[in-house]
Amino acid sequence: MNKRMLALAAATGASTIYGINHTLAKGVMPDYIGAYGFILLRVLGASVLFWSISIFTKSEKVDRADYWRFLGCAVFGMFVNMLAFFKGLSLSTPINSSVIITLSPVILLILSALFLKEKITWVKTVGIFTGMLGALILVLFGASEQPNAPNIPLGNLLFFVNAGTYAVYLILVKPITSKYSTITLMKWFFLTGVVLNLPFTLSEFTDVDWLELPPRAIGIMIFVVVGTTFSTYLLNLYALKTLKASTVGAFIYLQPVIAVIFAMLVGADKITPVRAGAALLIFAGVYLSTRNKTTFEKPKSH
Repeated sequence: MNKRMLALAAATGASTIYGINHTLAKGVMPDYIGAYGFILLRVLGASVLFWSISIFTKSEKVDRADYWRFLGCAVFGMFVNMLAFFKGLSLSTPINSSVIITLSPVILLILSALFLKEKITWVKTVGIFTGMLGALILVLFGASEQPNAPNIPLGNLLFFVNAGTYAVYLILVKPITSKYSTITLMKWFFLTGVVLNLPFTLSEFTDVDWLELPPRAIGIMIFVVVGTTFSTYLLNLYALKTLKASTVGAFIYLQPVIAVIFAMLVGADKITPVRAGAALLIFAGVYLSTRNKTTFEKPKSH
């Protein structure tokens, strides 16, 4: 398997974990832990994991010129992004969250063209809008209401913030993925994330009755820390070392498909012809967005 295929597999794995996370994380909020308390658990747990692994890897010094970029990655990827997502998830529904964040590749495509000088081909454009059409169908016809969604409009607005900040994070981190190891990036991003989130999340974190948590809630929290945070950030950074930022961002289209399938498997939702059709459009969008342009364009003569 070549590097590109491995990178595509890594991006797919990350999106699959994210898709499952929408339902699981929603299931423990706010009964067992508040949205902000969950964020502190997430960044603190991931920080401990990455710093523990860094003991067994080569130490790298961060150039002073990159300090602001590191801070920006932490602000958009481990602070604003997480605050918006978890608070939005506590107010809205898992399907809404998984669908609305599919707007991220559109933002990412524009930002990549502006700041990374990536060429927007017609194939990539068709792929983006095909995926968006599938996502829009899910939003308009495939979402279901849930009793524990107290403020869906505000929650959906926060999902838009989540989508935008995730796109900015991918843009900021792309230039330094080849300069530093994944472990070096993640240990500093998440440590900074702990410091940034602490003032906003500590009270809800300390309100949790940790000794009285049922095994299911503990299992979900472990999944969110180890799977949704630790593993997905590793997988996405690995993918970014080979793929374009806009290509990695396009995999966000898989999340609503995975979210709906998982919800159906656990009995929380059901599949419908509309959702099946939307899923096909989303898969087509990801396929077109990740194809090499050389597949569609004739080679230029020299």
